Amino acid sequence: MVPIYLPPGMRPASLMAAILAGFLAAGACAAQVITIDTSGNGPVSANAPVDRRYAQITPTNVPLPKSELDTKGRLELIRVLQAEQGFAMRPFPRGHKGLTLVANGKLEPAGEAYLNMVIGSGTSAKPGDRVVITDVKFDHSKIEFLLNGGPDLKHRFLRHVSIGGDPNYTNPVVQGDENDPTGARLALDFNGRIPDLTGVQVKALLAPLISFDVKTPIQAFTDTLPPQLKDAILSHRVMVGMSTDMVMFAKGQPESKSREMDGQMPFEEWVYGKPPQEVDFVRINGNRVIRVEIARMGEPVEIFTKDVVSGMMRTDGTPLETAENHTHISKEGDVQRDPDKEAPAPPPSLRNPGEQLPTDEANAKNSGGGKNVGVMRPVQAPVKKPEYQPDANPDGVPDTTPAAAPASTPGSGSAPGQQSSPPAGTGQPN
Repeated sequence: MVPIYLPPGMRPASLMAAILAGFLAAGACAAQVITIDTSGNGPVSANAPVDRRYAQITPTNVPLPKSELDTKGRLELIRVLQAEQGFAMRPFPRGHKGLTLVANGKLEPAGEAYLNMVIGSGTSAKPGDRVVITDVKFDHSKIEFLLNGGPDLKHRFLRHVSIGGDPNYTNPVVQGDENDPTGARLALDFNGRIPDLTGVQVKALLAPLISFDVKTPIQAFTDTLPPQLKDAILSHRVMVGMSTDMVMFAKGQPESKSREMDGQMPFEEWVYGKPPQEVDFVRINGNRVIRVEIARMGEPVEIFTKDVVSGMMRTDGTPLETAENHTHISKEGDVQRDPDKEAPAPPPSLRNPGEQLPTDEANAKNSGGGKNVGVMRPVQAPVKKPEYQPDANPDGVPDTTPAAAPASTPGSGSAPGQQSSPPAGTGQPN
């Protein structure tokens, strides 16, 4: 029992009136349901163009008995369907709401609402995955199937119950270390009453979502795809736009993997095959194939860059594009220009190769800048300047010291004050 403390001056009758008023206000708020559209696009139709895995199903046509299901029939359905295994034909979202399939009718939700449920709650099973019916429950007009353990935690109530005197040293009856559930919920709605069905009839009604046929994993996966894409996977061909799961089913594990960068975009390169056999280079960004290169001995390399799978997986009438229309064959000397990373190609010209115009020579002689853009002028070597020589008499005072004159003969035109040497054969004066 939880003790209740009254504020000073408040009577028990006033407290009960306040509690009653609170319950009435809570009931009034619960009775009003307000729906707010935060997407900004208004209501979305179930037939909106989305991925075909989330599109509306084709209704089944299974004859339903007129008699109502009794207790014996319920026990028989539980015995046949519980622990039965099948393959998911659609993505199964996690969560308590789950999917609702109307018997011989449509799927709820479908389209964008179905896609938003998978994105918001996560995926319990992908198309082609094996699912197990772990529990079967009956309502007055529905049969509820819990797949892969269901979306509910086990013993949720017992997690909050503890036995003991001291709450600091008492653990709950069921510890809370169990992993979060990853199962899904599927309801089969009969709009009124559940007819007296057999297990075979129930499986036929669930066929658009779960296939109970005996299949291999690759058969179960490819049965959920369009025929063109199914043929490509069974033929072991990789197409641009495939997911990594499709590549694994088509080619298996690659011979090698490498992580590289293309500008600011990271990608993985998966390599299949070794020379002299065919070698396939599959470039993957995120979860999608963005480029495929096929190299064969003695043949040019084939390069595929156009996404052809997205059109196959949509239901908005987008025309299917073939890979042959977007195939580039790499040849020797072939250069592919990326406009996002390289400068644009030069503009076209009417000149023949090597042809010059009369204005080219005049522009070549013109040394003015900006008058002949794009024409190379003759290269001129720079003129070498004389080296700087410091002045020998920086003060400007004339030098009066007489310079020694060399000896010269008379009449030889030597400078005055110079002494010439005597002729040969003459004596030197004393």
